[in-house]
Amino acid sequence: MTTSPSAEAQHDSLEEMSKRIEVLLHASEAPLTAHSLKKHLSLSTKELKQTLEVLQQRLDTGVLRLHETASGYRLQISDDYSSLIQRIFPQRQERLSQALLETLSVIAYKQPVTRSDIEHVRGVTLSSNILRQLFDKGWIVEKGFKDTLGRPALLHTTAQFLDAFGLSHLDELPPMPDMETIRAMS
Repeated sequence: MTTSPSAEAQHDSLEEMSKRIEVLLHASEAPLTAHSLKKHLSLSTKELKQTLEVLQQRLDTGVLRLHETASGYRLQISDDYSSLIQRIFPQRQERLSQALLETLSVIAYKQPVTRSDIEHVRGVTLSSNILRQLFDKGWIVEKGFKDTLGRPALLHTTAQFLDAFGLSHLDELPPMPDMETIRAMS
């Protein structure tokens, strides 16, 4: 099967554009949005989609992956190589406490929530230090106030939270476990 000269030229054009996107993603410290890629490379939405598909096909033969997060597109090393990286570059990995992870989970799955909502779900008093750490990381924000006595702040997760956990949207969170099944197993 032969391809027409115009189809071949279009493929070459997409191939070259995919290399430009790859260069920009390598050079950028932060994910790049579809909007910024379209603007800087003068691409339509359809052209960007096609170009990203070509880029992904090229990357599939190597160790990098094109990954879309809430903040945009980025390149990341395939998970297959994480143990090698950790062995060679044993940087101190930040450990997140159980209390911090529980608090973050409640906010992510039940947002918007108040501090008292979190305390009710967890069954313990929430340390101000836990919330401060989440605010400092940029993983949560206050957006509005609950219309009740004291008008407590409503907490939400941020795009930085999604980026940190490699997610594009909240619906990519794993499903909540069925508590009845867990209790029955105990």
